[in-house]
Amino acid sequence: MPLFDDEERRIVGTAYKQQSREEAIKIGLDYFGSKMRPMVVTVEERLKSGTSKVVLVHCWRGGMRSSAVAWLLDLYGFEVMVLDGGYKNYRRWVLERFALSYSIRILGGFTGSGKTEILHKLRQLGHPVIDLEGLAHHKGSSFGALGQPTQPGNEMFENQLAMELDRYNKLFPGQPIWLESESSRIGCININHVFFQQMKSGDYIRLMIPREERLKKIVTEYGSFDKDTLIAAVIRIKKRLGGLETQNTINYIHQGDFSSAFEILLAYYDRFYEKSEIFNPPTLSIELPDTNAAANANNILEALELKKDI
Repeated sequence: MPLFDDEERRIVGTAYKQQSREEAIKIGLDYFGSKMRPMVVTVEERLKSGTSKVVLVHCWRGGMRSSAVAWLLDLYGFEVMVLDGGYKNYRRWVLERFALSYSIRILGGFTGSGKTEILHKLRQLGHPVIDLEGLAHHKGSSFGALGQPTQPGNEMFENQLAMELDRYNKLFPGQPIWLESESSRIGCININHVFFQQMKSGDYIRLMIPREERLKKIVTEYGSFDKDTLIAAVIRIKKRLGGLETQNTINYIHQGDFSSAFEILLAYYDRFYEKSEIFNPPTLSIELPDTNAAANANNILEALELKKDI
């Protein structure tokens, strides 16, 4: 809810610099006066669906704009809290979280290994887990946006990741935080480069699951999407997949032979994964018979305990 539009902000700022703080406030009050009622109504409408009357208010620096709005909303009867230092100070806090040192455990493995599902099971077992793909609303590949909400902005992704890191650092001090192996980019989202360097140097657990099991999982996961959507995703990687393999994959999709189509794609992603693997040599490589997430989560934890005892 902008308190001033760009032109009003320019006029107030000019008065502040060239005349005085008091003159700038008077001009600001002229603009603010006509917006008071609409602002109260807007907040009231937004809170209608819930029972809380708590309103969190911030501006860029945590100064006069947020203070003025907080005064108005408090006067009307809302319970108001103002973000100290504004959003600018909060962003500084966010970036500081990425510079802190964390114990990190990376779960890796070829496409279709069910890494995300295993992480969710580890979270259910009480381990600190951050689902980067969940925060990014993208699974990382050309097909990664299928069935996902629109991706957040990069800044929102960073804010959410920083909050997760801070929460786990307080709840599980010193314990490793589980993350999935990712490139530095997830769809349109870039992982903060300072934090990504920590990811690259974390403990790396690599899963080895038979290709036929991974293929079954991928066909189950993506075979339900309409053919045009799948073909569009294939075309996006045409240059790297190659003309012949692209055409063969598209033909199989047209025929409804998803197993043959994804077999070509799986071979491509396996080669791509081998070339682009950038994490430490595996702390643990573990062979698993299938993609059963619950069983695999327990097997990984048992293997880590066994390795620790040796």
